[in-house]
Amino acid sequence: MGLLMFCLNYILAYRAQLYITSALSAIAFSAMLWMNILNSRIFFGVRVGPRIYLGALLGMTGIVVLFGPQVSEVSLSDGVFTGSLLALLGALMASLGNMASQAAQQEKLPVIQSNAWSMLYGCSFTAAVALIQGHEFVFDPSPGYVISLIYLTVFGSVVAFGAYLTLLGRIGAYRAGYATVMFPVVALILSTLFEGLAIGWSVFLGFGLVLGGNLLVLTRNRR
Repeated sequence: MGLLMFCLNYILAYRAQLYITSALSAIAFSAMLWMNILNSRIFFGVRVGPRIYLGALLGMTGIVVLFGPQVSEVSLSDGVFTGSLLALLGALMASLGNMASQAAQQEKLPVIQSNAWSMLYGCSFTAAVALIQGHEFVFDPSPGYVISLIYLTVFGSVVAFGAYLTLLGRIGAYRAGYATVMFPVVALILSTLFEGLAIGWSVFLGFGLVLGGNLLVLTRNRR
């Protein structure tokens, strides 16, 4: 779980963004929703109904619509292919990490302790990769860097993964994976509030598709 979710996932995702925009990366990473559906079938024998497939399709279509204007400006060069492939591999590692977490919870391992050990192992693997590649470890004592680091450590890692993996254990990886579709939607909302992002038809349509898919994935089969 540490190697897959807290090491390879991040290394591949960040490497991908050396070649592609965050928009393309978000679209590629949202494929984890489909990967979780398939991996849940392979590893746990979980069958999902047509509502889940339709909801997943709506969600990914919504992401493409949301980021369509940005993606249309990208030239399909070798770098874009490399970056997209790295992002998809990162999503696959994250999905397999989800399967490891679900297996651990089925063995009644507590989420918080499992996360703590997994993050320690993931940190160790990542540090080893950095050392092998000859990178230096640096620390910026400025308030902006320190506050950002604390926020990412507490809320972006401990709280976020604790909440997500607890959700995964309760409703299954194939449903919890829909969170990957919601990430870029939340990012767009924050960008609108704090960065002055202009809201066009693609934002409303994409947001509507994502919410519609969310309702199909997370609600029961009732009218």
